Amino acid sequence: MAPVASGVVPIIPINRDLDTPLHRQVYAGFRDAILSGGLTPGQQVPSSRALATVLGISRFPVLDAYSQLSAEGYFESRVGAGTFVAASLGNHRKQAVRSVEKSAGTRTVSRRVSLFPHFQDPPWRFGLGAFAVHQPAIDQFPFGVWSKLVARHSRSPRVRAFHHIDPLGLRPFREAICAYLSTSRAVRCDADQIMVVSGSQQALDITARVLLNPGDRVWMEEPCYGLVRSILAGSGCQIVSVPVDDEGMRVSDGMKKAGKARAAFVTPSHHYPLGVTMSISRRLQLLEWAMRSSAWIVEDDYDSEFRFESQPIASLQGLDPARRVIYIGTFSKVLFPSLRLGYIVIPPDLVEHFMAVRFAMDIFPPYLFQEVLTDFMSAGHFVRHIRRMRTLYKARRMALVESLREEFGGWLEIHGAEAGMHLAVTLPEGHRDTEIAVRAANEKLWLYPLSPCWAASRPRHGFILGFGNTPEEKMRTEVTRLHKILSA
Repeated sequence: MAPVASGVVPIIPINRDLDTPLHRQVYAGFRDAILSGGLTPGQQVPSSRALATVLGISRFPVLDAYSQLSAEGYFESRVGAGTFVAASLGNHRKQAVRSVEKSAGTRTVSRRVSLFPHFQDPPWRFGLGAFAVHQPAIDQFPFGVWSKLVARHSRSPRVRAFHHIDPLGLRPFREAICAYLSTSRAVRCDADQIMVVSGSQQALDITARVLLNPGDRVWMEEPCYGLVRSILAGSGCQIVSVPVDDEGMRVSDGMKKAGKARAAFVTPSHHYPLGVTMSISRRLQLLEWAMRSSAWIVEDDYDSEFRFESQPIASLQGLDPARRVIYIGTFSKVLFPSLRLGYIVIPPDLVEHFMAVRFAMDIFPPYLFQEVLTDFMSAGHFVRHIRRMRTLYKARRMALVESLREEFGGWLEIHGAEAGMHLAVTLPEGHRDTEIAVRAANEKLWLYPLSPCWAASRPRHGFILGFGNTPEEKMRTEVTRLHKILSA
């Protein structure tokens, strides 16, 4: 291909007000011109001296840009002739254009991706303010203590914090978790059974990968936490929706629908979203079914620390003599959401299988916050914080319940106000909770609709109301705003 005269200068915008260095601007100008077809393979480019004169800049940025373009294969030099756009780019560009044109509209993804529900970002999900779900009282967190611990471990990190590969996580942290669970949740385990994960969602994903095969039938509470349903659907499982009543999952219904199911996923201490506690008779019935059927029980114990009418309910795992329960907990709910630290308590004979899956996924968890939280727990800060928050949330829960009753009377039905950081309310027939939630979000009121938590039966419409981050003295005002929105 005959070269074009070297006097032809491509349009390269130079802006001295940008933070981008001049040589990167020259480089980007040539690269974009080549990739877009503005400069063709074999075309000669100006000498560095000529281009610098035209652009009104020093020659050195141009030399740096030319060197980089040559190193990446965009330019080639010919002795005695000058610098040219690499001729070898010709066929590759044509083939790339043909491939793009041919594949337009026909891109494919794995079949497994189609099993996951489409990601949605509704306006109520990430709002900060009244009634937002899973938001603790951040202003009450002991950030002074926490920041000192973070600074200490950042300034003087231990060697293992830089290079200590253990899929289970930091052993002192696991020992601290083990000590806490044995006293507060009656969980029976040792540190070798605990795996540190980035929140309960990763715990559920790892558990599903270890225990379940595509096509396995799995019991799921109805209604339920939607992201658990997403995990199971993405694993190719057949979800068997088992109704929940005032005593928790109706185990007898599950046995009638799928007595040979592979697993049951439950929130026995504080059902999500209705807040009921599974009765002891149902717990024993569920454990007996699992033992008889060689099935697994996955116990998601996401916020059991906060119980207001009694002491926290003992874990299902602590009642299990056959070691059929996988216990999942998280610090993200009780401390702050972005912490992303949780744990799995694994039956001893499954630990190696969980480690194999974890190692393949992300090798091991980050260590800094494990070190920090180990000290935070060992020094007693964690337990003191839980006690303070239990008192605070009890007062906020009471203020919300009283305000709802005063504003709405019996028009709203209240569910699950005995524990946790949220309660549920159901609406009379004829109201659409998602439509109301959109209107409320425009008023900076964050109502999480209840109806999407149902999958297999007719949903009830209502809202999941978080009260953790709303001060007691502001609760009545926010409930009045809720009343106005519903009245509209």
